[in-house]
Amino acid sequence: MKILVVGSGGREHALCWKIAKSSLCDKLYSAPGNGGISETAELVDIKADDVEGLLKFALEKKIDLTVVGPEIPLVLGIVDKFESEGLKIFGPSKDRALIEGSKVFSKELMKKWGIPTANFKVFDNAGEALKYISGRSVPLVVKADGLCAGKGVLICKTEAIARDAVNKMMVKRSFGDAANKIIIEECLVGEEASIIVVSDGKNVVPLASSQDHKRVFDDDKGPNTGGMGAYSPAPAVTDAVFKKIMDKVISPMIKGMAAEGRPYKGVLYAGIMLTEEGPKVLEFNARFGDPETQAIMPRLKSDLVDLMMRSIDGRLENYSLDWDPRPCVSVVAASGGYPGNYKKGIEIKGADLVKAMKDVVVFHAGTKSGRRATDGSSTFLTDGGRVLNVTALGSDIKDAVNNCYNALGKISFDGMHYRRDIGHRAVKSSN
Repeated sequence: MKILVVGSGGREHALCWKIAKSSLCDKLYSAPGNGGISETAELVDIKADDVEGLLKFALEKKIDLTVVGPEIPLVLGIVDKFESEGLKIFGPSKDRALIEGSKVFSKELMKKWGIPTANFKVFDNAGEALKYISGRSVPLVVKADGLCAGKGVLICKTEAIARDAVNKMMVKRSFGDAANKIIIEECLVGEEASIIVVSDGKNVVPLASSQDHKRVFDDDKGPNTGGMGAYSPAPAVTDAVFKKIMDKVISPMIKGMAAEGRPYKGVLYAGIMLTEEGPKVLEFNARFGDPETQAIMPRLKSDLVDLMMRSIDGRLENYSLDWDPRPCVSVVAASGGYPGNYKKGIEIKGADLVKAMKDVVVFHAGTKSGRRATDGSSTFLTDGGRVLNVTALGSDIKDAVNNCYNALGKISFDGMHYRRDIGHRAVKSSN
């Protein structure tokens, strides 16, 4: 099969890495890809949101399967376009991808189908939102309705901060049209977990559980990011908790979408808060998580391409996946200044040293191929905020954490920073 992976981040590198191992894959393309992906797939200079350009390429090359990594092309309707031309593509169509493209749509769907989530109220007027905040108990969470690259959710510990968040979104228009509507909701307390499943519209196959670390600094301090690291499995997701999530969250959503005339095919990601009252949904996404995918793929023993084709063709009934029982940890090495402003084009050193390490893989996120100024030899340069995902398996969670940070210690670039406590909750629970 000729396979095209759309996207350029660490998630897409992990997908390419896994797809390349499939006996079903004869030729692999990535659009636009990144420096690390170029070692696994042929890069195509088409941006992930250029749906027409991607469609033209897929038709010309007679692509047998397209895999969509990021959310933007899904929300733009790439699946609908490809399917109208008879092409196989893995992911939900436009009206299903709204589950991520519109937080208001998602929350109202949860309310309708009785899926546990935070109490919320929707606003399209700043004045009404500010009036609602007055005297309300804090903390509160203020969310922009549309896509904001993981940065449109603000946890507000005081009323003043909540008011400032509303003004930032609706008056100053910091997120543009994505904040034409906002949600104000109660702040859930507990431990987070990520549950990712693949559906064929009716049947569901779960992937291994994982936990993401959103805040930029240790101890979950600093602003939210796209994710600074992840590990799998998440010990907090016991068999009993997992069953509850499947019964009360995943199954009702898949059944609800089908009842709405929107049978859901592709990846469904549920960000869960494990509260004292039970699991509650923080958000739904319409694609693989990033960086959760980087921690999950090294544990997956089954053929990912086979799973995707079964989803597309409606053949997931009684299908299950094989997993490496060992835990996996993935830590993001980020550019100086991320999630704010940062420089690009800085040489990455030491990545070659990690290649020889057992059970360690480095997934590139924001990189490009370049040349050293000293001798013109090839190297990798930084090209984004999240630069690398250093990923390692281990005999237990402590071993995986140690392997990961040992590998990370061999890599450097000017301004590089990373969290030093990824997986700390799992390590603590194992003691």
